[in-house]
Amino acid sequence: MILVTGAAGFIGSNFVIDWLAQSGEAVVNLDKLTYAGNPENLKNLQGDARHVFVQGDIGDRALVDQLLKDHAPRAVVNFAAESHVDRSIHGPGEFIQTNVVGTFNLLESVRAHWTALGDADKAAFRFLHVSTDEVYGTLGPDDAPFTETTPFAPNSPYSASKASSDHLVRAYHHTYGIPVLTTNCSNNYGPYHFPEKLIPLVIVNALQGKPLPIYGDGQQVRDWLFVKDHCSAIRRVLEAGQPGETYNVGGWNEMANIEIVKKVCALLDEFRPRADGKPYKEQITYVKDRPGHDRRYAIDARKIHTELGWKPVETFESGIRKTVQWYLDNPEWVAHVQSGAYRNWIGTQYGAAA
Repeated sequence: MILVTGAAGFIGSNFVIDWLAQSGEAVVNLDKLTYAGNPENLKNLQGDARHVFVQGDIGDRALVDQLLKDHAPRAVVNFAAESHVDRSIHGPGEFIQTNVVGTFNLLESVRAHWTALGDADKAAFRFLHVSTDEVYGTLGPDDAPFTETTPFAPNSPYSASKASSDHLVRAYHHTYGIPVLTTNCSNNYGPYHFPEKLIPLVIVNALQGKPLPIYGDGQQVRDWLFVKDHCSAIRRVLEAGQPGETYNVGGWNEMANIEIVKKVCALLDEFRPRADGKPYKEQITYVKDRPGHDRRYAIDARKIHTELGWKPVETFESGIRKTVQWYLDNPEWVAHVQSGAYRNWIGTQYGAAA
């Protein structure tokens, strides 16, 4: 049995689905079900006795303490986080509360649970904290990619809150001896991605005939990682990672945002051409850049490859084809996730361009 937090969100739900398919080991899924936590992501697990869903907050000590007591998981995998930079600029308080205070409370619950274990169970236990490459700040065009020893230099309330949580996890290992693992991943994409993020937003807007909003000049560079590759990396780190260590997880796919958008448009031209025969890229619209927008992220993922034997399976070309096809095949999921609150947010963030 493992406890997975934030597992109704994008990456967490993919992880639980893949975990049950790959290992069959039971999962307790704790999720607060904020706007990005979607029970529909897990509908295929309904009735599966190996999956126990609990709605709740990682900051709820009484609830987490009870779950740890009742289920005695051998590992905790922490995905729970507020994770959108734009939202953190508009309202940083929720990010501090969940990502910093919530992680602290979760660690306190885990510390109490772990301390009471016998020696063998203590040694076998793991706390795996899932984080982001954004904690490292931004890179210049010729800078070497981020390594695990790159100093933290977060530039948004979101990345600062994640950096804080990373520091807390590290401190609980060095102070209390809890066997922790941390992964810092690059930009994920794939099924169940909430459509406020670039790739699903472009797919959804393109199909609805809406503008495709691009921040600034569109030359912001990110390293793109197919979500199922990320899930396999987390499984491998949980299985063989060295306690106290950090592992960067990347796809070796650096690409400018505008190129991503053009690739998605080209795939939509292929899979579902516009009725008027014109290319979807005609819908691209440049909008005012967001404050403090980091210019480039890039992950050096050699450590996880050389030490644990992991590398991504998907190229960007194969992964993005699967992603676009998934959105075309799941219109009901897309329709249900686009609530009134989502539409209001998109209007606020992108204005007339959305």
